[in-house]
Amino acid sequence: MASRRSPALSPSRAGDFRQCPYMYRLRVIDRIPEPPSSAATLGTLVHAVLEHLFDRPAAERTPEVAIAMLEPQWDAMLARDPELAGLHADDAALASWLEDGRTRLKTYFTMENPQRLEPDAREEFVEFALPDGPLLRGFVDRVDVAPDGSIRIIDYKTGKTPLPQYGHKEKFQMKFYALLVERLRGRRPALLQLLFLKDGGTLVLRPTKEDVDLIEHEVRELWDEIIAAASTGTFRTKKSKLCGWCSFQALCPEFGGTAPALEADAVERALGVRPAAAPS
Repeated sequence: MASRRSPALSPSRAGDFRQCPYMYRLRVIDRIPEPPSSAATLGTLVHAVLEHLFDRPAAERTPEVAIAMLEPQWDAMLARDPELAGLHADDAALASWLEDGRTRLKTYFTMENPQRLEPDAREEFVEFALPDGPLLRGFVDRVDVAPDGSIRIIDYKTGKTPLPQYGHKEKFQMKFYALLVERLRGRRPALLQLLFLKDGGTLVLRPTKEDVDLIEHEVRELWDEIIAAASTGTFRTKKSKLCGWCSFQALCPEFGGTAPALEADAVERALGVRPAAAPS
């Protein structure tokens, strides 16, 4: 019998809880299915092309080759998940969506020359348990290691560059990865770089020891909040402008929906603690 995975925190789920603890609950504990998103699926597709592009010899890492890889990768995604076919109303909508993917790939080649890169890791699964703290895990899009051992973490974003007053979620994610990579490789990344493929923007962070220490403190505090919510069985709603993007409005009290009953067994399976009493 396969063993159950330990409760863990990823950048995405951390972001969910910070945005809305109730949304976190529906995803992590209740595991409510969500319809596939066109934007998220495009991101997955472009990421897959950029990952496998580096399987090719350097001379073949050209825009033409990358663009030619797009539709075969889409066919492979459909084979794994036929439900994705419902994302597009007709052939014209699909053609337009695929063209968006081609445009993102063309933009990538204006930002980097993959013929001059040999990544140390691509789509790397990373996992580390903080001493007396949560188990952290995630997938890093790309890790580059320079001849002198310096580490660079690259993350591809298929959206547009956030305005200066925003981007907190992206910065949190990259510093989260910096913490993980430092703990696993024994060296703090020198550079964190986000490539925004919709408009060609770049966000560069050079994490300091203080940055990594602070993100560890934030992660520990956030995990304590998650465990406290699980212990009481209370995952509060947090209404914001982001609610318009949420697929759970029919189950959300903020929009007249009815929350599903919280099952103590589900809480324990997801987070390793059992609510002391049913939430009011």
